[in-house]
Amino acid sequence: MKDYKIYIGGKFISTQNVLEVINPFTGKCFAKTYLAGSVELEEAIVAGKSAERTMKSMPAFKKFEALMKISNEIKKKRTHLAEVLSMESGKPIRYALGEIDRAVQTFLVAAEESKRIPGEYLSLDWTLPGEGKEGWVKYFPVGLVAGIAPFNFPLNLAVHKIAPALAAGNPIILKPSRSTPLSVLELAEIVAGTSFPEGALSVLPMDRKAGNQLVTDDRVKVLSFTGSPLVGWKMKQEAGRKKVILELGGNAGVVITGSADIDHAVKKCLVGGYAYSGQVCIHVQRIYVQDSVFDEFAAKFTTEVSRLKVGNPLAPETDISVMIDKDNADRVEEWVNEAVNDGAKVLSGGKKKDAFFEPTLLTSTHSDMKVCSLEVFGPVVTLEKYRSFEKALEYINDSRYGLQAGIFTNDLSEMDRAFSELDVGGVIINDVPTFRVDHMPYGGVKDSGLGREGLKYAIAELMEPKLLVKNKA
Repeated sequence: MKDYKIYIGGKFISTQNVLEVINPFTGKCFAKTYLAGSVELEEAIVAGKSAERTMKSMPAFKKFEALMKISNEIKKKRTHLAEVLSMESGKPIRYALGEIDRAVQTFLVAAEESKRIPGEYLSLDWTLPGEGKEGWVKYFPVGLVAGIAPFNFPLNLAVHKIAPALAAGNPIILKPSRSTPLSVLELAEIVAGTSFPEGALSVLPMDRKAGNQLVTDDRVKVLSFTGSPLVGWKMKQEAGRKKVILELGGNAGVVITGSADIDHAVKKCLVGGYAYSGQVCIHVQRIYVQDSVFDEFAAKFTTEVSRLKVGNPLAPETDISVMIDKDNADRVEEWVNEAVNDGAKVLSGGKKKDAFFEPTLLTSTHSDMKVCSLEVFGPVVTLEKYRSFEKALEYINDSRYGLQAGIFTNDLSEMDRAFSELDVGGVIINDVPTFRVDHMPYGGVKDSGLGREGLKYAIAELMEPKLLVKNKA
């Protein structure tokens, strides 16, 4: 059993509060780390604040070299990191390897973007008072950042907070999920071997008191949170004057039109709906199919769902395995049973054993059911038909969330209309809303969040513009 020490401003330490890390598939503890309390958080904040000036003045080429080194070291440790991630999260190894590859890419793009910090020249002589004057807008790091990352992408969603913070010249304290802290602590060992100053990064699994202080402390200038809407919006209320970035998930919808390639749509929706047991913010949850092709899609999709391979997440052939814990599996079972009791029909799956919930497909649902209106965050997909494209867009928008949506169509007018009318942060054509590459702007509207991730866009969120007005030479 490996002992992982937590990371505070350049030092790896242990505390008296041991945190056992459970493998969701075996149900057994396979590693341990430690919880930080208020004392350790205070040490991390002091270290981060002391690093602000050094980080702010760090030249672009040094940030680039350090970020590239992190990217390369993650790549070297790809297999090991994927195995750790799979064991702590229950994520099938094929998806764990993909997450490591994305972390490599995220740091690579952060390195490139560290050389392109925004700035602007302004001509001020548009009116008489501006004659003989000119303006320069320069962006400066905001200061200490707090990042709170979830269990479902324990490395790459943490990296989407760490990499842009470092690229922008900000120190960061990262709080990982207590269920999945190990892959980020592995990352801390890599960052410790770079030229970033002590205090540039702290990685602290925390007790509840310390976690609350991280949100409320005025010395923290930005809070970046990924998790549930209930928790995220409460944090925003408690965060004081600091800037808040929220990525809060959703109940992502897909529209499949009569012009779509049905086989392609089936293949994409299968992965989008059931990868990592649906524990993905942009997991395909609601599918609306034009009535002329509904029967064809439903038959093919149901067949493919039943063929998904269940097993040990470390086995390369496994498509779907356990959820993060039994409590979440119990919740999904409760929601599915409620839907069935209210008239929904099970086309596939629907059963639970311990922390495993079968890949499940429901139809005859309605928008008031939890499996439609809330974020299932489990391997459950609903399938319904529609008659007009206008109605399909209404179905997608009939949600408190608005993260991403997928539209399968070969009609350009439908593509343009979806882009114009859907209340979401991203519209994905001929692919599922689960699509994400790490340099694109990523975030949502309504209860899906506030602000954008994606390296260039996250860096902008983590900097403040300052104007200089001077006389022309």
